[in-house]
Amino acid sequence: MRISKSVIAGIATTAVAASGLAGSALTTSTAGTSAGVKLNQIQVMGSHNSYHREVSDNEKKIQVGQNPGSVDLWYSHAPLGQQLEDQNVRQLELDLVPDPNGGLYTYPLIRKIAGLPALTDPELAKPGIKVMHIVDVDYNTVCRSFKQCLQQVKTWSDAHPYAAPVVISLELKQSDPAIVAQGGVKAPPWDAGNLNSIDAEIRSVFSEKQLLSPDDVRKSGLTLEQSVTTKGWPTLKNAAGKVLFYFDNAGPGTELRNIYREGKPNLEGRAVFTRGAEGEADAAITQVNDPRAAGTAEIQRLVNKGYLVRTRSDEPLSTIRNNEFSRVGIALASGAQFVSTDFPVAGMASRYDSDFVAELPGDTPVRLNPVTGKQGARVAER
Repeated sequence: MRISKSVIAGIATTAVAASGLAGSALTTSTAGTSAGVKLNQIQVMGSHNSYHREVSDNEKKIQVGQNPGSVDLWYSHAPLGQQLEDQNVRQLELDLVPDPNGGLYTYPLIRKIAGLPALTDPELAKPGIKVMHIVDVDYNTVCRSFKQCLQQVKTWSDAHPYAAPVVISLELKQSDPAIVAQGGVKAPPWDAGNLNSIDAEIRSVFSEKQLLSPDDVRKSGLTLEQSVTTKGWPTLKNAAGKVLFYFDNAGPGTELRNIYREGKPNLEGRAVFTRGAEGEADAAITQVNDPRAAGTAEIQRLVNKGYLVRTRSDEPLSTIRNNEFSRVGIALASGAQFVSTDFPVAGMASRYDSDFVAELPGDTPVRLNPVTGKQGARVAER
């Protein structure tokens, strides 16, 4: 079964009409992004585990031998710049592990078991945060280090100063204790020093002018949460060409969030948004990963309140195996600003004998949000 552009377009048209936005079509022009439309009034597609590449066939045999569910790890993405340029992706996801001294992840356990040599990429030997899905087991990536990934995004953003801002979610990973017990590496903890290094590495690549930070959103005399719910987000004109970061898993009740916002209740001076508990000072961005059933109402409640919300249109391979393709239309109609997929371009699922693809209608990277969009507005990229 295939979800075609025409089917998705039909679903989206219905959702727009139901929201009273019929006629406010998203268009591409050389006029730049609409000056009056705000960041929370658009919708874009994102890629899940944007950095991910499969390991070798020999390593796959070991993966599935230890866990049959490892087949869900067998997918690969294009380099980040190519996703932004050719696949209409505007939201990315990176999984981070600390490596303050460098060289900690050069010889993944699965490679040792497979009889393969250590990795020789010099980027792995440098001190600094690394990017991978599962330490020692699912390590392959289009960019080994956080800085390398950021540079791919910056190169593209510098060449597209009028594009919608690129939103990057960061998931902070640790080693699996069961893998460590088998001889794997124990990653350092995400303590205050390593969390501070995230800000430092971001700012080593992006200038303050290129970064859309909590300080850029918060209004004088208001908390960050009050700012987004009463004054709103920056306009696309002011946010064009910038990059916004938020933590996927530094959410309510987590020690990661507590450490990162210690002494900075509104994320003062921070480079990354947290997922603060609704109503608390640092709340501005959140996730409702399943848009189905009660998820739709929850997403619409949050986006109408002023929050930015990410949802997911599919799961890595279970979507393909189960031929469960209705979630795409539900996610698009939900009003979540960021709809994340593992299959952002036609052909990625063909290796599984499927034509599945999740994309915005009209072959466009950004459209007016079907729930929060401003009636009569137009959104465009140059």
